[in-house]
Formats: sequence, C-alpha cells, structure tokens
Amino acid sequence: MTSHQVQLLFLDLALILLLARGLGVLVVRVGQPPVIGEILAGILLGPTLFDGMVADTLFPMDVRPLLTGLADVGVALFMFIVGLELEHRALHGRRRATATAALGSTLVPFVFGVGLAFYLLRNHETDQPASFVVFMGLALSVTAFPVLARIISERGLGRSETGGLALATAALVDVVAWSALAGVQAVVGGAGGYWRVSLLIPFTAVLLAIRPLIRRVFMPGGKAQPLTPLRLTFILIGALLSSAATEAMGMHYIFGPFLFGVLLPREAIASLRDEICDRTGQITSVLLPVYFVVAGLKVDLRTVGMEGLVELGAIVLVAVGGKFCGTYAGARSQRLPARESATLAALMNTRGLTELVILGVGLQLGLLDGPLYSLMVVMALVTTAMTGPLLSLLDRRQGGPLSTRDGSEQPEGQAATARGAQSTA
Repeated sequence: MTSHQVQLLFLDLALILLLARGLGVLVVRVGQPPVIGEILAGILLGPTLFDGMVADTLFPMDVRPLLTGLADVGVALFMFIVGLELEHRALHGRRRATATAALGSTLVPFVFGVGLAFYLLRNHETDQPASFVVFMGLALSVTAFPVLARIISERGLGRSETGGLALATAALVDVVAWSALAGVQAVVGGAGGYWRVSLLIPFTAVLLAIRPLIRRVFMPGGKAQPLTPLRLTFILIGALLSSAATEAMGMHYIFGPFLFGVLLPREAIASLRDEICDRTGQITSVLLPVYFVVAGLKVDLRTVGMEGLVELGAIVLVAVGGKFCGTYAGARSQRLPARESATLAALMNTRGLTELVILGVGLQLGLLDGPLYSLMVVMALVTTAMTGPLLSLLDRRQGGPLSTRDGSEQPEGQAATARGAQSTA
C-alpha cells in the first residue's frame, strides 16, 4: 500500500463511521432502526449524488478492494451471529404454527417474485434466465432476522405470543433462504462447481464432530466458564475458517460462519451467548457500515427514468404484497386472530441487511445488472422503513399495542435472541 492509499483508507473509515452513526441516530429519533440510516449513508456516498464526484474522489478504485475486504469480514461475523441467534427451542410448542407461517411467508412471495422476474427480464437480460427467475423469487422471500428481533424488542413485543412466533418464523425462513441461495450459487457456478459443493456434507460432519471439543473448551469439567479473550478468539477462528471453507467449495463465504453459528452446541454456550453476540457485535458495528458503503458504491439512481420508476413500483408492490398476504394467510390457517396475523405479516416484511447480502451475491454472480441491483436496494430500504409505521397503524386501528393485551411470559431463549440481535441490527 502506498502512503496515499493508507491516508484515504483511514479517512474513508472515519467518514463512513461518522455518517453512518449520525444518520443512524437521526432515523432512530423518527422511529426507524439504525440500519435504515446506515443504508442511506451508503447510498449518499455512492455515485447517485453529485454525478459520482464524491465516490470517485473519496473512494478511488485502488482503495475500494481494501474496503471490500474489511466489509467481507464484517458480513462473515454478522452471519455467524445470525446463525448463533437462531434459537432451536423457539419452535417448541408452536411447531405447526411456525411451519405454516414460514411456508406462507416464503412460498407466496417466491411465486410472486418468479412472476415479477419474467416481467423484469424484458429490460434486464442475463445469460442464465432460469437462475435469475429463481433468485428473484428468493430475494423477495427473505426476512432480516436481526433487524426483526430489534424491532420486536423496541416495541415491547418480546413478551407476546406474536413476537415469539415472529422470531421462530423468521429463523425458519432464514434457514430456507440461505440454503436455497447456496443451491442457486451451485447452479450458477456450472458443472465444475457441483463436486465442490458436495464437500458441504463432510464439512458439516466436521462441524458436528468438533462439538465435543467446543464443550470441553467452554465447559471444562461440566461447569460453565467465563468468556475469556482466548475462548472468544477460538470462536472467531472457527467462524473465519468456516468462511474460507465454503468459499473454497464454490459457494459464498457467508454460508460457512452461518452454519458454524447454527451448529455450535447450545448447552455449552447458553450462559455466554449474549456476551459472545455483544463482543462480536462490537466488531461488526464498525465493519458493517463499511459494507453498506461498499454496497452503496454500486447503487446508481441517476439513470432511473419513468420506466425504472415503474419497475421499482412493481418490485415494492410484489415484495410487500407477497410477503404480507403469504404470512397472513399462513397464520390465519392456524386460527391465529386477524390482528395478530396482520402484525406478524408486517414484521416479516422487514428485510434490512439480510436483503443487501443476498443482493450482493446476486450482483457478484452476474444475475443482477447495475440498474436492477439499485432498484432492489431501494426496495430493501422501503420495506424495512415501512415496518414501524405499519405496526403503529395496526395499533391505532386495534386500540393499543399488542404487547399490553398479549403479555404472556417470553421463553428465555427468545429473550436472549432479541437482546443479542440489538448488537448487530
């Protein structure tokens, strides 16, 4: 690295953190999650404003790979936290309701997304139309689990039956989404990548085999131990090695740490999970804003004309309508009251950073072109921003917050999940 690159790197990091944190604080004051401000920061620093002069001056091409590397580390650790926060016990006592709501929340928007993909193919050609169609259905089916958990906690829904069901449903939707995305990447990778993807089976077996070792590290003699720097380093090494492993398999580096977090033995880290999430979240809180800016540098809204606005309207309409209708229908089929079903449907429309990660994979695979990627990022921003106002509207129409009328005791695992998510959302 030259001296000029070093100067720009540090200047860029300081500017990113300042703008992301500043906008995050501002949007919180209007009832939005901080991730909205951080996404806006990325778009504002991108080529959309001032004809790209800010982006070209502050983020020249020789510095962007350095920022991308930092962003990739942040996303990898973020995916580890997402996997770690998936609470297996959240499904207990509500398996059927969770499965049905998750099916509606995934299948209906997926079908709507497939239909939308055929419409978008007119102006956004790709060499792999079949993979593009599947990817679009998948991109409209996701829910941002960490952002959702934060919204549930901040609105006092954590102790409600609906809040617990939303967390469990989002967890299941996440597992399906990441698994399906891995399959899409395997197909796009071509025949030469299939054998490498098959290595996921022995890789999973290795993660399961080291579970006893993890138990001995965190519970020597069967007794829980404090989270020392050495134990935290052990966990982070596992997450980063898992990233390298899945990237080498021809999949994306995000799958490895997610799977590592999911397969960590829950009984060994039960008392330390919040602390692990908090400490790792302190790292991602610095690195994730870099990811938003790296993503924002690829968002260019300067050329969006009337046709682009029509496409954006169609994307938002399908994304919101498919997710809301599917989740609502799935919840109602299990005799969940209409008000609670509508609240669950509104919550599941949250997309946030999870959507940006998936869109980044689509852009990297060549399934999305620049203009469509930009429109999809705006969709992610809009659908996440509308969750809070939509919940407030439901509260006003139904006579008060849901949590005051459905104040059942929240299971311990779900409470931990909601608390831990606040460090990453």
